[in-house]
Amino acid sequence: MTEDVDAEDTEEEGLTYAETGVDIDESEAATAALIGAAGEFEGDYAGLVDIGEQYLALATDGVGTKLLVAEAIDDYSTVGIDCMAMNANDLIAAGVEPVAFVDYLAVDAPNEETSEQIGAGLREGAKRAGVSLVGGETAVMPDVVTGLDIAGTCAGLAPKDAIFPGEADPGDVIVGWPSSGIHSNGLTLAREAVTQTHEYEDDFPPNPEKTIAEELLTPTRIYSEVLTPLRDNDANAAAHVTGGGWTNLTRMGDHRYVVDDPFDAQDVFAFVQDEGNVDDEEMHRTFNMGTGFVAALPEEDAETVVDATEDGRIIGHVEESDDGVVEIRGLELR
Repeated sequence: MTEDVDAEDTEEEGLTYAETGVDIDESEAATAALIGAAGEFEGDYAGLVDIGEQYLALATDGVGTKLLVAEAIDDYSTVGIDCMAMNANDLIAAGVEPVAFVDYLAVDAPNEETSEQIGAGLREGAKRAGVSLVGGETAVMPDVVTGLDIAGTCAGLAPKDAIFPGEADPGDVIVGWPSSGIHSNGLTLAREAVTQTHEYEDDFPPNPEKTIAEELLTPTRIYSEVLTPLRDNDANAAAHVTGGGWTNLTRMGDHRYVVDDPFDAQDVFAFVQDEGNVDDEEMHRTFNMGTGFVAALPEEDAETVVDATEDGRIIGHVEESDDGVVEIRGLELR
């Protein structure tokens, strides 16, 4: 990561996610208000419905402002994968196997080529997630939508004894899996940072064989392969590192999460940080910083999980604490 810029050396202040238009605290408060008004529901990453011997689980999400990068270069071929991933990964974090997906595409005007690209991405995402595409809806709403928005809902099933308890235990180890890059969170901050001095079609400086847009549009990884090993080895909780960055770990309970061996952050993160003069804490509160999925489980089971997956490894451990805090790279995130 880059060093903090001394205030005496520059008058420019670093970008924050809130200043670019997304205040995580306000977003969480609004979500809590919505949930409170709608009534309690069972589940964290996914809503769970008791259907007898199993749970039916549902998750819904979209791609966010990553769509604006796709729009800028008129290439929507990967955003369907992102839409699938953001939903399927939330189910996996609950211990649920994704089985079916339905999409909702809202546009200001229909475009056959764009729809075909999005559909191809959804098909590839479904293949990676191991789910069936069971239909969808395209709504033409020129008075409501400018451009387009894509969202979806993923349904999953799980035997009741397969659901992760959702609460890590002090003494657990943390197993992590690398991300594929920036995924589909924090793009409002990333876009603002990189477009201050660059165009999307400029070469990506760390790898000039790609453009900046191509790097930002790298599809979100889908973590289907970790579900069975985690179920088979009594995982206590899991977390999909999405909006809120590393603070997502505190969704596994109010403990201290000591992450002393995280995966290296890909070059895109240093690029965004340098271009936007973003401090380390803001980066870790906004982005996955190289690690896209984590799970907490007993130490005696962790190596079995690591051996059963291609690129998982132990990245830390869980300690007792009075509140939820994540310790990583010299930071303490709450």
